[in-house]
Amino acid sequence: MAGTNECMAGRIHRTYTTKMITGALIFAFNNEYIDYVSLAAWSTKNIHRHLNIPVCIVTDADILPADHTFDKIIHLQPQAGSIRQFADIDGNVIWYNADRVDAYNISPWQQTLVLDADYVVASNQLSTLFSANQDFLAHSCAYDITNLRDFDDLNYFGQHRMPMSWATVMLFQRSTTADLIFKSMRMVRDHWPHYVNLYANARSAYRNDHALTIAQSLVNGHVLTYPVIPWDLASITPEHKVVEISQDNYRVEFVTAQQQPRWMTLQGQDFHAMGKRHLGDIVANSL
Repeated sequence: MAGTNECMAGRIHRTYTTKMITGALIFAFNNEYIDYVSLAAWSTKNIHRHLNIPVCIVTDADILPADHTFDKIIHLQPQAGSIRQFADIDGNVIWYNADRVDAYNISPWQQTLVLDADYVVASNQLSTLFSANQDFLAHSCAYDITNLRDFDDLNYFGQHRMPMSWATVMLFQRSTTADLIFKSMRMVRDHWPHYVNLYANARSAYRNDHALTIAQSLVNGHVLTYPVIPWDLASITPEHKVVEISQDNYRVEFVTAQQQPRWMTLQGQDFHAMGKRHLGDIVANSL
């Protein structure tokens, strides 16, 4: 692909049981508020510890964290997907999310685990997918880990309530099916206004989740029965505070509907940190 440059991080030797067949891919493009590269560098260490697979970062950053352990680095100039409001930042930021469609073409692995930079790997649960022998897998349902919010508006979109395929975690193998899914995602992205109208989607901003949902529907013959990750996506919403107690041990602080302060702990639980500010604080404090 034009504009890409791949190089080995090459600073720490690691031995992987997967023999470089399976690896993780993280897209990390900073904006004026969020340092996604630092999130990805922190996540990479967790991936190495728990999943024992190499990690490739896709970024436009010229300067990387001094202690990064990326196994491969791909430099790519990002496309801005949209302007998005982040609730925990209380401001509109440029959201560089439009390049996920390139994952199939640029991944150096035979089997690729694509993770959002804000997905926290705190266990080896994802490794159970590596032997699933499926062309493509993603989550079909997410939930609020505090059980305070109904995710109905997030697990479906559009007037016809399309069930969501979440692009937060994707596992794919080199195959015709996976290739077609990513090509279809690209088609949807490149003609996004058309698909917003077609699906009567009230959310006009481009989202990889919506593009993936439409792509999987197209590739599977407009049916919604296809293999998925067999557990739901645990999520922490931006209004809840998350702090790290110790390695792989987190505290989630929240307020109930009756305005009562509460907290819960997560030990060895993977989760999607939908609010970036608190995760950024965790990463900054770990340096």
